[in-house]
Amino acid sequence: MNDLVSIITPSFNSESYLEDCINSVLNQTYNNWEMLIVDDGSTDSSRQIIERFANSENRIKPFYLDSNIGAAAARNLALENSSASYIAFLDSDDLWLPTKLDVQLRFMQENNYDFTFSSYNVVSEQGKKNISKIVAPIKISYDQYLKNTIIGCLTVMINKDKFKSVKMPCLRSSHDMALWLNLLRDGRYAYGINHCLANYRLVKTSNTSNKFKAIYDVWLVYRKHEGFSFLYSLYNWVFYIFNALCKRISC
Repeated sequence: MNDLVSIITPSFNSESYLEDCINSVLNQTYNNWEMLIVDDGSTDSSRQIIERFANSENRIKPFYLDSNIGAAAARNLALENSSASYIAFLDSDDLWLPTKLDVQLRFMQENNYDFTFSSYNVVSEQGKKNISKIVAPIKISYDQYLKNTIIGCLTVMINKDKFKSVKMPCLRSSHDMALWLNLLRDGRYAYGINHCLANYRLVKTSNTSNKFKAIYDVWLVYRKHEGFSFLYSLYNWVFYIFNALCKRISC
């Protein structure tokens, strides 16, 4: 098992977290990877941090944008320049545990899976306190995912050669949810690893920390991306909110 994995990382004003994020990739037990970091017009010291790492590690491939184009377009730029069949996603404020790539790639290849994700920890903004654990189901279908958006972007790995297109829809938010729905069409499944392989940092500016915005963004995916009627959107939305509440209570 020595396939190259392309890691897709958009970054915007992430100076407080970026070094930890990159170090979590450098500390992987699996070494055959490339990390494509797109600095999306940052106005802080993010670019200097990326340059420092890229100058000492040739597996890190930076892209610098003069203006902010949004996370979806930044991810697509990295995807277009990726070299590997296997694609993994990691945002600049999140962290991987050391065996993430090794465990997940082995899981995919041993079971011939094309789309996988894992359980993950939700941690404090400082990254030191575990707030909750999101447990991945054994597998999830398109219809199930509509009602329970449990796939964490930071845990996803896909084999892009097995899909017609792997491109983030041009939405300002919840574009990852829209992509997972695209990939799950035609009876496909995403397969879960019931083992925490990553830490999701709950920062004040994240969609997850703003619960009402996150809920509204899901509604927009139903209505604008999927083109569902008001009633069918409402049907799925109620299940989504119920499942989100159950996750919070169980934590």
